[in-house]
Amino acid sequence: MTLHNVLLVDDSFPDVILMEEAFGATVKQLHLSHVEDGVEALAFLRREGPYTGAPRPKLVLLDLNMPRMNGFEVLSHIRADPVLRGLPVLVFSTSKEERDIQQAYDLGANAFLTKPRDLSGAIALVQVIEQFWLVKAQLPGGA
Repeated sequence: MTLHNVLLVDDSFPDVILMEEAFGATVKQLHLSHVEDGVEALAFLRREGPYTGAPRPKLVLLDLNMPRMNGFEVLSHIRADPVLRGLPVLVFSTSKEERDIQQAYDLGANAFLTKPRDLSGAIALVQVIEQFWLVKAQLPGGA
């Protein structure tokens, strides 16, 4: 089986714990990395500073509201970077605001997902993510 590298970019500790539990219960061959803000996310993706040995993720789950650099800014940087632009980015937010959804898609998000509120909702979401993005989707660059 293939090891799936996923990067979770989120500053909310309870949300991170929930997603770690959901991925752990669902995806058997997984390496879930976590960073807390957009500056760290870009350093991780570009393998800079403390992230020089970071695994190349197959998928990014990106929160919108974070300190230092928000998810919209991160998404803009990813889509402008020739090395990173093909990386699937799923915006993962508590927001259900139409303007946030539209802006995420305008900036090149592959999907906009609402954060689940409990473990059963998180497991159901992770199952969908796994089946589509980690199993069925053919991604560029052998990601």
